[in-house]
Amino acid sequence: MLIKLFIVLTLIAIVISLGSGFFSLMQDKSDRQSRGTVRALSWRIGLSILLFVLIILGIFTGVIEPNPSPMTSA
Repeated sequence: MLIKLFIVLTLIAIVISLGSGFFSLMQDKSDRQSRGTVRALSWRIGLSILLFVLIILGIFTGVIEPNPSPMTSA
């Protein structure tokens, strides 16, 4: 159950990073603002990788059960 909480928190952090990057992108086009956009993008990439790892870990430990394939039920 704890891994599901980490997945939800990671999704929230990705959305916050997306909003931060958008806000930084819409600001003045100075060099400082450009670095803010790149920093937000870097955080979002890292958080997305973390999310992928958490989902794979949850599947392998049995905490998350993927839906069965529709091809195997027939």
